[in-house]
Amino acid sequence: MSRIGKNPITIENGVSVEVSPGGRFNHLSVSVKGPKGELSEDVRKGIDVKVENDTVILERKNDSKMNKGLHGLYRSLIANMIEGVTKGFQKDLELVGVGYRAEMKGNDIELSLGLTHPVLYKTPEGIKIEVADKTEVKITGIDKHLVGQVAAAIREIRKPEPYKGKGIRYKGEQVKRKAGKAAAASE
Repeated sequence: MSRIGKNPITIENGVSVEVSPGGRFNHLSVSVKGPKGELSEDVRKGIDVKVENDTVILERKNDSKMNKGLHGLYRSLIANMIEGVTKGFQKDLELVGVGYRAEMKGNDIELSLGLTHPVLYKTPEGIKIEVADKTEVKITGIDKHLVGQVAAAIREIRKPEPYKGKGIRYKGEQVKRKAGKAAAASE
């Protein structure tokens, strides 16, 4: 039994979970509705999802290697969906460097990162981006995967470099610094 998959998921107040046949894999589709929105996930064959009382229970049909992996995966995905529609998810980014700044242009974000031109990042649907300070960006949404993907895409525009540490980094991220040529030559 999967250690993660065997744990039941408790459904919080104000959240409804529906399991219906069908979906992309012709097996089951799980939809979660809550105060912040609605999410759905299609479940592959080999995993059964049951809603009993105020809990969601996942069971696998057999102990094949594929089903063992999917058991824990779908349990985590459904638990994240329930947490997302109640609390939501957030990622914070910092812009480090002289002249590095961000500003909102409608729903999109414009980044000035020392490149020849400012970069405009279009915000996907379901994501909210806020610029608290000119150098701090806050990404929020109900889909954990999408929030992380947007944060990674913005960070990818200008990753932190190891010599001066300039670039976009996650809040609290430690950047390993390298010694420059002058420091290496003096040894």
